[in-house]
Amino acid sequence: MNVSCVHIMLLLLLCSQQATATLSPDSKSKSKHKESKFLRGPQDSDVFDLDLVSSEPLPKDILMHHDAYYKDTALRHFNGTTLGYVTPWNSHGYDVAKIFAKKFDIISPVWLQIVKQGNEYAVAGTHDIDAGWLTDVRRKGKVQQQPQMRTVKVFPRIIFDHFTDRDIKLLLSDAKERTKLNDLLIKTCKQHGFDGLVLEVWSQLAGRIDDQILFTLVLQMVKELQKQQLRLILVIPPQRKDTPNLFGEKHMNRLYKHVYAFSLMTYDFSSVQRPGANAPLYWVRKAVEHMTPNGCHDMETKRSKILLGLNMYGNDYTPDGGGPITFGQYLELVRHVKKHLTFDERDIENFFEIKSETGRHIVFYPTLHSINERIKLAKELGTGISIWELGQGLNYFYDLF
Repeated sequence: MNVSCVHIMLLLLLCSQQATATLSPDSKSKSKHKESKFLRGPQDSDVFDLDLVSSEPLPKDILMHHDAYYKDTALRHFNGTTLGYVTPWNSHGYDVAKIFAKKFDIISPVWLQIVKQGNEYAVAGTHDIDAGWLTDVRRKGKVQQQPQMRTVKVFPRIIFDHFTDRDIKLLLSDAKERTKLNDLLIKTCKQHGFDGLVLEVWSQLAGRIDDQILFTLVLQMVKELQKQQLRLILVIPPQRKDTPNLFGEKHMNRLYKHVYAFSLMTYDFSSVQRPGANAPLYWVRKAVEHMTPNGCHDMETKRSKILLGLNMYGNDYTPDGGGPITFGQYLELVRHVKKHLTFDERDIENFFEIKSETGRHIVFYPTLHSINERIKLAKELGTGISIWELGQGLNYFYDLF
């Protein structure tokens, strides 16, 4: 479908005040009755063998196959660095990380926050750390790679939480304060056996303070972590029209030789205020090329450190606004679609429109085809991948990686 048609549909949705229900109670009971036919767990064929990777998938195929996956979970189609985020508010992600552990190089649990307690720094969120699960993930993630065994690494994400402007100013202006913080982070990593950290700070502070001060914060942290054989991944924002220069080529040039990898947040392109595709493919490409232009110095090395963000969640737009959805909500909505999903040729995403007793819905959510096209882009550009987040998507998505 032409992108202008999509925008017209979305405009009509936002202007709509009321939608007539088109679903009968019988249609619900029939769909529930058919659930017994759904496939689940390990299978002898993958999504490619079953010809399920289609630009216009059928809802019946999604419903039948979504909870199944190929039995050889060690088989990888993507060999770039692959990171998967796991959150404590989505327990299914913990299971996904274990089932498909061999497909990931890094698992990043979203557990930790840096907080101030008086004049001291502390790490909050340690109550979420699950040592038994970490052991399971590492054991299941072991892969024989000559000359030694490789296993998945654990880099928890960490953010600054409830820092006042005064707290930030002190940290950024005093090297001793930064060393005190870094010593605490190192102690936390050693205590729990982490391999490094994923730091989310750039989006919070970029544009508010001078770049050089941010460089100093990140580079000192990298240096002090490296002395203890620990690595740092930096979360970075993509280029947007309203904030085009938060992280660009000059920032990449300054940091890429020091930072282990960059987790690029190429999702949330659209919103309730501006409905549409979650991560248009052309925009994802531009986000990478903005900071590593074609033919730039050391392009291959730089791009290999970029972990292209893939969303496993979608959005359900309604006359009241709507919001993000994960697999459970999506499956409840897609079961009401009578024909194949619509394909947006410009954004390379699928969507559908339905009317139900709850009103009108226009739903954007990843499909096998949309994810596969983004994996192809990562291969073409030479980047890695970061998935936000494990457990939000459908299990058969992981056949693609």
